[in-house]
Amino acid sequence: QVQLVESGGGLVQAGYSLRLSCTDSGTTFSKYGMGWFRQPPGKEREFVAAISWNADNTYYADSVKGRFTISRDNAKNTAYLQMNSLKPEDTAVYYCAADGVVMTMALYHSAEYWGQGTQVAVSS
Repeated sequence: QVQLVESGGGLVQAGYSLRLSCTDSGTTFSKYGMGWFRQPPGKEREFVAAISWNADNTYYADSVKGRFTISRDNAKNTAYLQMNSLKPEDTAVYYCAADGVVMTMALYHSAEYWGQGTQVAVSS
C-alpha cells in the first residue's frame, strides 16, 4: 500500500526557494515512479515533474524547466521537489503522486496514488 504525505510548503517571496518532500509510509516506494502536480487557484491540476523508480529518467513541464528539480532517495522512501527562482504564478497546492509507470504521469498526467497536498504561495 502506498501512502504519500507531502511537507515543506509555505509562503515565500518571488525569487526565493522551497523544497517539498513526499514520504511514503509503505514498503514498496522503490517500485514506483514518483511525480509532482499542482493546482493553482481556480485552475485545473497540472503536471510539474516526474522521476522513474531508479531516478534514471526525469520529466518536467516547460513552465518549470531549469528552475525545479525532482529527485528521490529510495532508502528514505522520500521524493523531493527543489523549487528555485519561484514566481507568483507558481502559487498552487502541490500534490505528490506515485504510479507503477512513470510515463502515466509524464505523458497522461494521471497517477494511481496521491498525497493530500501542500500549499505553496509566492508573493511578488
